[in-house]
Amino acid sequence: MPLIPHYSMLGHGPLVLLLHGAGGGWRAFAPQVEVLASLGFRAVACDLPGYGRSAPVEPYAFKGLAAGCAALIESLAPVTGGAPVAVVGHGLGGMLAQELALRRPELVRQLVLVATAAAVLPGDAYARHIAQCLAWLDEGRAPADIAGTLVERLAGPGALPAGLQLASWCQSQVPAATWRRALLAMQAFDRRAALAGLHVPTLLVAGEQDRVAPPEAMQAMATAIGGSGLFTLPGIGHLPHLEAPDEFGELLVEFLRGTRAQLH
Repeated sequence: MPLIPHYSMLGHGPLVLLLHGAGGGWRAFAPQVEVLASLGFRAVACDLPGYGRSAPVEPYAFKGLAAGCAALIESLAPVTGGAPVAVVGHGLGGMLAQELALRRPELVRQLVLVATAAAVLPGDAYARHIAQCLAWLDEGRAPADIAGTLVERLAGPGALPAGLQLASWCQSQVPAATWRRALLAMQAFDRRAALAGLHVPTLLVAGEQDRVAPPEAMQAMATAIGGSGLFTLPGIGHLPHLEAPDEFGELLVEFLRGTRAQLH
């Protein structure tokens, strides 16, 4: 039986599951939890296995991570009535959102993929980012020692300072062993061939200045996912939900409500 990740829930209405990135935790989506709850949604932000109070999984791979997310959604059936949920994922969480939707499509009604990838390929921007993070860990540096430098590298010039402070705090709380295992799992991720099998409304969000998951790579994903669209936030880097929480929140709510008419 898959272990259910620890989660925080706020609000009432259609359920939105928020999956954080490799350097995050449930608090990385704190701005969105507040906005969603205030606008008629039930926001659920979880700590992925090995993060926060969530037990680790073995092996640390997307199959097991997706099983844990499915178990979480199923455990919330008393409040959802068994209805499928919207899933929002950033980075690692975006890869996990793809995996979940492909393995358990009956659980997912909408997808929001933020600054993520369909695959990490040798030598590409995502692979170089992961290699740098692993190199820091190999040097014996703790995530708390890396956090400031890393977030500064990831952010765009238009980033909200308070959002970067939260990003740095979240990164500093990640256990080194968990971060390493998450990075290695991402390094092996490749779902390109399956993207055409995603048949739910999908929004992709990119940061114009993202050097890890650049807009052109996100556009290739959008092209491969039928009926999806890409929105690019100007002046923003790899952390759109924290660098531009107001703009991201507005975009997210419009998509969840089905009122966003134009993507670019």
